[in-house]
Amino acid sequence: MAKGEKTGGRSKGTPNRTTAEIRELFQKLIDENLDTISNDLKELKPEQRLKFIIEFSKFVIPTLKATEMTYEEKVIIDFTEVEVSIN
Repeated sequence: MAKGEKTGGRSKGTPNRTTAEIRELFQKLIDENLDTISNDLKELKPEQRLKFIIEFSKFVIPTLKATEMTYEEKVIIDFTEVEVSIN
């Protein structure tokens, strides 16, 4: 066996079976308890309800990576010719 060579297990890109099973079971749990979750949410204070929705959304909506924008062009504004009147 050569050092650093993969000789067994799942091939690259193949989903982990256990992870897929857990996700499927979790989805089933949510589906079967949707009414209960909805009723529980109605009993929370608005702040708690919003916090729950935000935290729960992390499992449904992928988190976006922060991006940084840079702008290289410099803009020069000449204010010497602007009239200002103070009343």
